[in-house]
This record gives sequence, structure tokens and C-alpha cells, in this order.
Amino acid sequence: MRVPLSWLREYVDVPADASPEDVLAALVRVGFEEEDIHRFELQGPIVVGEVLDFVEEPQSNGKTIRWCHVRVAPDGETAADGGDAVHGVVCGARNFFAGDKVVVTLPGAVLPGPFPIAARKTYGHVSDGMIASARELGLGEEHSGILRLVELGIDAPVGTDAISLLGLDDVAVDINVTPDRGYALSIRGVAREYSHSTGAAFRDPADRPWEELAPGSGFPIAVDDAAPIRGRVGASEFVARVVRDVDPTKPTPAWMIARLSLAGIRSLGILIDITNYVMLELGQPIHGYDLDKLQGGITVRRAQPGEKLETLDGKVRTLHPEDLLITDESGPIGLAGVMGGGATEMSDATRNVLIEAAVFDTVSIARTARRHKLPSEASRRFERGVDPLVPFVAARRVAELMVEYAGGTSDEEHGGALFAEVFVPGIELPPRFVQHLIGVDYTDGEIEAALRLIGCEVVTNEDDAAGWQVIPPSWRPDLSDKWTLAEEVARIEGYDRIPSVLPTPPSGRGLTAAQQGRRRVANALAAAGYTETPSFGFTTEEQNDLHGSASGEHLPSVKLANPLDGQAPFLRRSLVPGLLQVAHRNVARGLTDLALFETGVVFLPRPGVVYGTAHVPPLAVRPDAATLAELDASIPPQHRFIALLLAGHLVPKQPGMAPVVAELADALDAVRAIGAAAGVAVDVAQGRREALHPGRTGVLSVAGTEVGYVGELLPAVAEASDLPGRVIVAELDLDLVLSLAGERVVAASLSGYPAATQDVSLVVGADVPAGDVRAALLEGAGELLESLRLVDDYRGQGVPEGRKSLTFALRFRAPDRTLTAAEATEAKLAGVAVATERFGASLRD
Repeated sequence: MRVPLSWLREYVDVPADASPEDVLAALVRVGFEEEDIHRFELQGPIVVGEVLDFVEEPQSNGKTIRWCHVRVAPDGETAADGGDAVHGVVCGARNFFAGDKVVVTLPGAVLPGPFPIAARKTYGHVSDGMIASARELGLGEEHSGILRLVELGIDAPVGTDAISLLGLDDVAVDINVTPDRGYALSIRGVAREYSHSTGAAFRDPADRPWEELAPGSGFPIAVDDAAPIRGRVGASEFVARVVRDVDPTKPTPAWMIARLSLAGIRSLGILIDITNYVMLELGQPIHGYDLDKLQGGITVRRAQPGEKLETLDGKVRTLHPEDLLITDESGPIGLAGVMGGGATEMSDATRNVLIEAAVFDTVSIARTARRHKLPSEASRRFERGVDPLVPFVAARRVAELMVEYAGGTSDEEHGGALFAEVFVPGIELPPRFVQHLIGVDYTDGEIEAALRLIGCEVVTNEDDAAGWQVIPPSWRPDLSDKWTLAEEVARIEGYDRIPSVLPTPPSGRGLTAAQQGRRRVANALAAAGYTETPSFGFTTEEQNDLHGSASGEHLPSVKLANPLDGQAPFLRRSLVPGLLQVAHRNVARGLTDLALFETGVVFLPRPGVVYGTAHVPPLAVRPDAATLAELDASIPPQHRFIALLLAGHLVPKQPGMAPVVAELADALDAVRAIGAAAGVAVDVAQGRREALHPGRTGVLSVAGTEVGYVGELLPAVAEASDLPGRVIVAELDLDLVLSLAGERVVAASLSGYPAATQDVSLVVGADVPAGDVRAALLEGAGELLESLRLVDDYRGQGVPEGRKSLTFALRFRAPDRTLTAAEATEAKLAGVAVATERFGASLRD
């Protein structure tokens, strides 16, 4: 919201020496965020001049210029630039006459751009300054001719400073207004807040006696809302006033143009300028109709199927049944609270005006503005809520300004009003509630004073221990409960009183076992050199089928009704597609050595179950238990997974060392690190997946329960993601892994006795998984076996065809003694016996 300071001073006592920075600081103290400071980019000398005479001189380029003599200072006095009182000026415009008062920019002046003015030779003359147009001064878009002060109703003495005369010395402060404080989208609202901050006297422009405000009753108005949204009728108030015999060609006063321009609204003619001016002043959007173009009275209703409307921007819009319309006997003439229609707009031919000031339903206006992609200054205010007591004041104010500046006559008989009684419910504010919530020991007097200052009615309950009954002011729809009242007390009393002390957490609480487990796993991978890369949870159905199932079969996926990306409308079943996208983005930027991981939720809908709900509960009401249960049932099961990706080199090339390419074994090491952090032992066995290379794919399990997979992507799959070389991925159901670990992880005790190491080579069938042989050795060797590791898989000379030799390194240790070689050998052979029984394993010669 841009607030010109001259306008602000009309309603609150801002010190004459207060700078824009001082005003912003005061508004920041009451919770606003400063944005910017806006000024007219002008620098004098810029003065009122009088055209004494001119000579029209045709030029060789076909253009005719005027060589003018312009008086820029009283006779006998020195001009503001130090030159003579009469200057010679070359001007290309032809819309002025001898004797006209104009604005002259003298040498040394600077116009917006910046555009410095200097005496320069042109068209055979030395032009000692420039006669300015409205556009060159920043007073509008008109640039076809120079600005004649008589058209603005100004007759100032020659040599008068034009910057102050036209209000171009004003400055505006720009503040960010949050959606819950729509009342501050007005000079009235900001002036009140400045008063709250500084204690300066505030004068409410809406404080007028009812006798001045009541319109006549000769214009028919009706509200026919057959389908109110959330039970709230589309228009709760509609005030109409009539002004006749206006002259729309009259100039808008320069001070009004200057204020509108600083507020970010361009001048569009006196009638529209007045409606915009009052909107900014009071926060009440106003719309004006050409009364002679209306057919019959006005009815506010919802759109009918197939209806269309041409809005003021010249576009024909197909209307939605929820759209709230302003209609007459001819049909729609405006989108209520958003934009008027072209058929009844005010123009230079308008003579009689119908002024509309209404209160429309916030939800209706917000939905219409978004549906038609048509945000406007009016919809911005309506969707935040306007003061229901202001429409009568605003309509009267517009009528008075049109009478004063457009030469009209107010028709007090042919107006109209439709309104309901304004009822603001009271709020129970318990004693000590504000102090406990904010953490400041406010006195009861401070609380009452703060609430009364913002316009609340505060009544102390009869029982001194029962607190207050508080009725918020009509312009504060955001004050709806005791919490918002407490926030207002904190704001008015000053945020600097709130101590910077962290609250003490209740004892006995902290991270859950699952949260601690997830944190340990993530920290373990980060410590191993992996980078965590969160990604969006949206993908395609094809990616879900490819990476979400082992065989690539089609599995049910949840499709979003309103996806962020229309090309990826499905919720993910796997984290791998997101990692592939991140890897592609990094490779495209030259980062080819990647070790990535992500923990996140995947969505695993059950086959045959339809998820989602056709009924969306209203946003302003807490759903009942049955509705909440229905919403919970509409959500598919969500599991937290962890996935990792390796590509490029694990160790880059460096002096004395060749690069180390990331391989499947490195991913297995990361999987084991995940298991160790979770407190489980992860086993791997050969498996198959549609997206992974056959023979380079492993199924991961914990205590016989499958928890994930690891493997190398098929070259075609990697190429489809534009990833060169080998790409290795792994994915585990982290929730399942942590549940298998149990709630408590007990660290094993360390033995102080030496270890006994032995190797064993077993010949088994080539199709026997090495993991199964390892499990047999582990089971048979018993408790003395501390470590068992596969070190070689040999197939070749000396080993029969169809068989392979698996060499394991075994480490034995006892907790209470030093093992002998015989004890270690006995334990080893016990393990060999189990492997022989299960797989026909034999010791290799």
C-alpha cells in the first residue's frame, strides 16, 4: 500500500519535519513491513511561465515548430535559473495560445528518466529550457500536447514553483499489508495505525452523521442469490447514489492526480479518478455506471450457465455459476467486486452517474478473481473484507467530489440502499490469558487500553476473575477469537517487550525411536560422503511402474486433481525417479561424480481401493469426526523410504592415484552402513528388477524379510535419464528396517582377547547364492565366529564346469579366553558341515 504523506496528514497529525523514514519506522513498530519510498523524480527549477508570443516555423523534415517567448519571472526580476525573466524556447506542441500559463523546466532542472534540462541549440535557435507536458512531469500519460494550467483550473503568478503548486513535492511510503489486515489498504486505516504507534491525534474520515449519508429510495435494488457459497449471501449491502449533469471532460485537480500517481494508480479522467481516490482514502471499492445506459434497476445474482460478459478490459468472459454478477434488465453488466462491464462504463459522453458502494462476500470475490485471472484493486480489498459501515460514507464522499470537481448535482431522491444489520459477536477474553500466551506481565489496564485503542468495545465481567467481553470494531474481521486479541495487545504494546527466551520443553519428551533411527541413518550416509537431495514427490505413471515394482508391471498410483506439473501428476511410489532427475540436473551442469541420497515418503495405494474424496469440506469450519475419518481413509498408505545413487568416480583422479569408479560394491557398503545405523544386519541375495541390470541386482533383506534392493541401472534406463556411464541405485523401506530393529539397539561388548583368523574355500554349484553359503557358515560356526567375509568368487581352471569356488575370511574370538587354533578350526568345520548338508559344498583342494 502506497501512502502519500500529504494525504496521510489530513487524518493524523504527522509532524511537519517527519521524514518518510520516520513514518515507516512508526508503521514498522505496529507490525507492518516497509517496502519502499516513492517520489516524483523531479528537480527544479521548474516554474509557472506565461507564453508571450510564438512564431510557427516549418522545418525541412516536414515538422512545424514554435519559437516561443515565455515569461518565467515577474518583469524586472531574475529567473529561478539566474537568467532573464523572458526565455526563448523551442516547442513542438501546438495546443497552446499566447497568454497561456504553462509549466517551464529551466536549465538545471531534471525530469523523470533522469532527463536533465540544459540550454541547447535546435532548429536554428537556442532553446533556453522546455515547456513540459503532463507525462514529462509524471502527472499522467497525456503527451500529445503541453500542460495548460487553465485546464487544471490554476491561475498562479509567473515564476511560482510548479513542483509544490502541482503537488509534485509529495512523497509516498510503501508498506506490505498482510491478508489479515485489509483495513490498512486505505489512508484511513494507515492513519489509524500511525496514531496507534505514535499517539498522534487521528481524525476518522468515516465519522459522519447518518443524516448526511442516507440515500434516497427511488432506485430499485435487489439481491437474488439462489446459491450462496457456504450459506453467505453474495451481497450484504448495496448503496446507490445518483449524480446528474456531470461534465466528464473537466480536468482532474493536479493534487489528486499527484496523490493517485504516488499511490500507483494512473489518472483516467475525473469521474474514474474520484472513485479510485475514495477507494484509496476509505478502503471501500466504488464503481460508477453511466445511468443513461442502465436498463431498469440493479439485481445482484449468480451467473447462469452459458452467460457471457464483456468486461472493461475489452475481453468477453464465459461466466461460472459461482460468479457473482451485477445485472440489469439487459443481463450482466459487471463482475461484482472485480470489474465492471463495458456496456455501462462511464465515458466522455456520460452525463448522469449511478454510484455503487457495496459489501460482497469475500470468498465469492476471491474465487471469481482467480477463476478469471482478473485481480484488481477492488477484488484485493473485497477478498480481505471491507468495513460494513463505510459504504454509505464512501458513496456520499464520491457524490460530493463529483459535484465539486465534475460540476454535477446530487440527486438525493433517486438513490437506494439494501443492507442488513451489522452484528459483530463478542469475544470472551479470560484473565491472565494474554500474559500467559505472550509471556509478558501486562497489567489489566494495559490490556484494556490496547484493545480500546484499536477500536474494540471492552466490558469487564461482573466477576473480577472472569476477564472481559470484547467486541471488535467493524473494520477488523480478522479479530475472531481470544488469540487474535492477544496478538493485538502484543502489537500495540510493542514487540520489543516480548523477551527473547526459549520456552522450557516438558520433561520426558524428545525424538521418538523412529525419528532417532531416521536421523542416525541420514547422518551415517552423510558421514560416508553422500549428499542429501530432497525432491518433489510427483512423477509419471510410467516411472512409477518402472521403479515401483520388481517386474515393471502396472501398479495403482494416485493421480492429483490439481498437479503442480501436468506432465507429472502422480504421487511417487519410489524415490529413484527423483534421484535420477537430480543427477541429470547435476550432470548437465558439469558435476559428474555423484553420491546422492534421499529420505522421503512414497505413496503405495492398495489395488482396487479408490482414494480421494469428491466432497471437499468448507475451509472455515472444523470437520466433524465422521468427515475427518473419511478424509483419513481417502489417503493412501505412506511409507518412508531411503534411496541412494552413485555415478561417476568415487575417488577422483589425483597425483599418484588413478580414479576409482563407483561400483556395486560401494553401494553395498552404503547399505551396510544404513543397516549398522539402524541396528540390523542387512543380507543381500541375487535378484531381478525390470529397471536394473540382470546379474548386477541384489535383493536386500533383514532377518528373512525383504526390505529393498540394490543394483546397476540398465544402460537404456540410464540413457533415458541422460546419465552417462554406470549408475548404481539402492532403495530400502526405512520404516520397515527400523521396525525390524526394535526400539532399543544394544551395543555388543568388546573382547580384550586376540582373534584367530582362518580362511575356507568351498566349491558349490554356480547357481548357489554366495549369501546363502555365508549364512550356512555363520549358523554352523556358532558364537565364536566374530566376522565372516566373502573375499573371492573363482570360476575357471581347477574348478569343475558348472561350479564355483567361494573363499571366505573368518575371524574367531572368545570373550573370556584366548582361542587355540584347534578351537577355531573346529568352529570353521562346523560351519562347513552345515554348508555341505544344505548345498553339497566341498572343501577346495
